[in-house]
Amino acid sequence: MQNVHAGMKNPILKLPLLLLKPFFLSLFLSLAVLFFLALQTPRHRNPKLSPGLRIRPGYSSYDSYIQHQLNKTLNPKLRKIWTTRDWDRKVLVFSQFFRGLKERKLLFNDSKALCIGARVGQEVEALRRVGVGDSVGMDLVPYPPLVLKGDFHSQPFDDETFDFEFSNVFDHALHPWKFVREIERTLRAGGICVLHVALSRRADKYSANDLYSVAPLVELFRKSDLVGVRNVDGFGLDTEVVFRKKEKEKKN
Repeated sequence: MQNVHAGMKNPILKLPLLLLKPFFLSLFLSLAVLFFLALQTPRHRNPKLSPGLRIRPGYSSYDSYIQHQLNKTLNPKLRKIWTTRDWDRKVLVFSQFFRGLKERKLLFNDSKALCIGARVGQEVEALRRVGVGDSVGMDLVPYPPLVLKGDFHSQPFDDETFDFEFSNVFDHALHPWKFVREIERTLRAGGICVLHVALSRRADKYSANDLYSVAPLVELFRKSDLVGVRNVDGFGLDTEVVFRKKEKEKKN
């Protein structure tokens, strides 16, 4: 009997091997699918971003991000407030900001100026009232004649177009590195960029990033020098950061 059993193949021993083969095949296929999806998924986070700048999650695509921003920009109640009740108050405050920049020799009457994320153009109106006549705004929704249509991740302007650029919507940038890259691309050598940002409080539900210090901005503005930082009271924003684009190096 022992010889008979020794010569027979045990089907019970083969059973685990038969079960393991489809398991490993299924595992391999699952990993392959996950790897493929990871390659196809849009990445909003730049791996080189400073920990002091956090991109908010939740956007399935760039189009969904744009639509979220348009929900605020096209809100009829908000647009009515911006063009009526808020108009004079905000134009007055922005005028004070820009006069201060003129006194510090960072803005001039002959500066060609861009206001990024200008909505209905209160900033542009303020610039014109303080003597900077060649000024224009840019936003996802145009508001002629003060504001042109444009995406601050890809400005619709030629290289080195402006002497001065101002924005108080840095927190709305889903790709901050593209936001800064476009400023430095369209700013002339020696030109000034002024940002109003929130450091001591978190911004609203339409913000796409959270900034915790000035350091990440300094890292992003690779072609510019930090000119100054000061506290401001800018409609929920508390810090003004000023950069000057570096002059071009002369070739021998």
